[in-house]
Amino acid sequence: MKKLIVCGALAAFALGTQAASAAEFYIVRDATTKKCTVVDTKPTTTTTTVVGDGVYKTKVEAESAVKTTKVCTEQ
Repeated sequence: MKKLIVCGALAAFALGTQAASAAEFYIVRDATTKKCTVVDTKPTTTTTTVVGDGVYKTKVEAESAVKTTKVCTEQ
């Protein structure tokens, strides 16, 4: 019984760690407002376009990239 509990706890921990490391962030530019934002899911609509280097591992990394992405800084 103890082995079953320990195995279950380890499996839950491993799945939680994998899900946390699988986070993806994108910089998207709205076609109408021309503003860039950071989102955590890849857009599937035609009203936004992914810009920058594609996928970022953290939100902070993506937000920093917004400041240096040319289409996001042009007005």
